[in-house]
Amino acid sequence: MSKDIKDIFDFSATSDECIKCGKCIPVCTIHQINPDEVTSPRGFIDLLGAYQKGNLELDITAKNIFESCFLCTNCVDVCPNSLATDMVIEEVRADIADKFGIAWFKRGFFFLLRHRWIMDIVMKSGYMFKTCALANDSKGRGLRSRFALPMVKKGRLLPSMASRSFLNSYPEEIPAKINGKKPRVAIFIGCLANYNYTGIGDSLVKILGKLNIDVFIPKKQLCCGAPAYFTGDVGSVEYMTKKNIAYFESFMDECDAMLIPEATCSAMIKHDWQVFFKNHDMPEWEARAKAVGEKIFMATAWLHDNTNLKELLALKGKRFDEAVTYHDPCHARKVQGIYKEPRNLLSPNYPMIEMSDPNRCCGFGGVTMQTEKFHFAEAAGKPKAAMIKETKAHFVSAECSACRVQLSEAMNNAEVETIFKNPLELIAAALSDTPV
Repeated sequence: MSKDIKDIFDFSATSDECIKCGKCIPVCTIHQINPDEVTSPRGFIDLLGAYQKGNLELDITAKNIFESCFLCTNCVDVCPNSLATDMVIEEVRADIADKFGIAWFKRGFFFLLRHRWIMDIVMKSGYMFKTCALANDSKGRGLRSRFALPMVKKGRLLPSMASRSFLNSYPEEIPAKINGKKPRVAIFIGCLANYNYTGIGDSLVKILGKLNIDVFIPKKQLCCGAPAYFTGDVGSVEYMTKKNIAYFESFMDECDAMLIPEATCSAMIKHDWQVFFKNHDMPEWEARAKAVGEKIFMATAWLHDNTNLKELLALKGKRFDEAVTYHDPCHARKVQGIYKEPRNLLSPNYPMIEMSDPNRCCGFGGVTMQTEKFHFAEAAGKPKAAMIKETKAHFVSAECSACRVQLSEAMNNAEVETIFKNPLELIAAALSDTPV
């Protein structure tokens, strides 16, 4: 970066607008497990104001504080002034990355996200040789590391790898079986659903087929940029967002919508892309991101509002005795206001049991939280696992693979038998004879 983000972004305006009411503190994910005023939303905001005015040095202590936020947006949800605490922390992380650099393994990961074909080779090789470093988990939730990996402790649960990615498993065009005028939708799959949890995309394709909807799978899509954005890698974010926008513009007019079965990817593309370009003074790209975002939808929300899927499930769907409890991903409920739609689509075929606090953050928190600060993620996952166990539900569901990674680890550590499934996987099972 040619200059600090504080020179182009007014942190002190946010700090001055904070009325110090404290409503954010009880709901703050990091404050719940590390009750210190500095690691609370108003503490973050005060420190950022001091940083803007030159009264706070961005040293290693400040770095650790600003990297301890989970970016769950709980504070934004309850703030009487709607202060975007998550956004200002995302922006100051750009200065952190500029001053302290980005760990080599993160830089390597973001490089792979920028270059799909190299990522394909790496993930294919990982699948072929995974048993050298990883062992299958006894509960089938993923893979256990046999020894310590870079910033991953021995025995850590990691998501399984697919033999073939979702994007490489289907043709670009999947026409509906019945001829005539019908919707045409594109699918943005997300990296974890593309390489690890491929059943999510398979299920979405099956559901769209049942609804007689033409499917377009854009093969040149890159990562949405969320992992790099939450880490402060401005260069990677700018590269991936601009590449994606230009690519989306080439086909979006021929599609009624682009469906995303991932809360974080959907929120990033529909909301954070515009925020990023606005904060970095790129009005042309902000406008282009806004135009693209008008056709971006979380999969369950679009299916709920624009198709007869709920009626189809009620009339022809298979009924299951196994109960489902639903976890609200932060980037679905808080950022996009989506929480009723997946429940409405699941309820005709599954008994639904609400956990005591479905809105509580599971504690994924991004790449840094899952590596250098994983002790915070572990602590945040424990109460969520306990809530799931209390419901005695057979399945826990969330339209977010990051939540799946986090909750699978938390449930394994707490010896919770509940199985994680994306709502699309459960819906597809209700529409077919295949066991869930």
